Amino acid sequence: MKLTIAVLAGDGIGPEVIDQAVKVSDAVAKKFGHEITWKPALTGAAAIDAVGEPYPDETHEICKSSDAVLFGAIGHPKYDNDPSAPVRPEQGLLKMRKALGLFANVRPTFTFPSLLDKSPLKRERIEGTDLVFLRELTGGIYFGEKGRRDGGETAFDNCVYTRAEVQRLAKKGFELAMARSKKLCCVDKANVLETSRLWRETVQAMEKEYPEVTVSYEFVDAVAMRLVQWPNSYDVLITENLFGDILTDEASVISGSMGLMPSASLGSDIGLFEPIHGSYPQATGKNIANPMATVLSAAMMFENFGLNEEGKTIRDAVNSALEKGMVTEDLADGGKAHGTKEVGDWLAANI
Repeated sequence: MKLTIAVLAGDGIGPEVIDQAVKVSDAVAKKFGHEITWKPALTGAAAIDAVGEPYPDETHEICKSSDAVLFGAIGHPKYDNDPSAPVRPEQGLLKMRKALGLFANVRPTFTFPSLLDKSPLKRERIEGTDLVFLRELTGGIYFGEKGRRDGGETAFDNCVYTRAEVQRLAKKGFELAMARSKKLCCVDKANVLETSRLWRETVQAMEKEYPEVTVSYEFVDAVAMRLVQWPNSYDVLITENLFGDILTDEASVISGSMGLMPSASLGSDIGLFEPIHGSYPQATGKNIANPMATVLSAAMMFENFGLNEEGKTIRDAVNSALEKGMVTEDLADGGKAHGTKEVGDWLAANI
């Protein structure tokens, strides 16, 4: 297979972890006889510094003409610490999702046998956890009308959803549940929010199309609690943008490190694959960042192309590295910590 992949390294540790994912992907491509053409492009603070725009038109054209996007991270302290900044790196991420039609964020949470005791939760609570959140990405409060009134003393952010937006996300949720254990949980706040009531009634109306799927409806605060108590009771969960943003970060620490969790953002045409962690500016250039989440995002990318054996090869290499202690400082736990590049080299060599 010939693939063209846009590479948006972004800010902070983004370029370092992306380099390892590219290295590992090239190793897999060589092993299985594929050909990958990588197309680098600017985004985030790096793009603002270069051209004054966090998601330039040139970057968008590169993404549109590619088969997939491999993304690092965005964010920089000079913007994080300046609430009055007129242009921010995060604006580029929202613009990219909207422009590419990436409406479904797929966030798996799973455990690694060799790391069960590194989780902040007890082994018996997390063992066997294998769940997936589908978070709606292009609607809700992040995209609703926002502003100030009363001379700046009052601020507002409107949360708006259409039935069509809920249906397309829920459809992906039902389809994913059918491919897994046929359990789906719709997460909302229907006892308070009108948008949540729209979510609930829309999903309820779709149940008859998927009679084999058992659907539950839970309030977001209850799910936040149960994720800590019994995460392995969930399989596929669907939810709106803000709730999904919060809950997926909560779920990510179950595995023991945010540096291990991949994600995908999907639309009708193109997929974007990225680690769930941020740009971690304090670690920039120090060769200490964990590249495994980005590498596992590349595995999701291969699987999205139907190349499941290639994805499994990457996952097996990561599991082997974890078992053998070929890890960065966040997982070393007093043992030898290896560098970002060293871990990437080891994974590629073992593939």
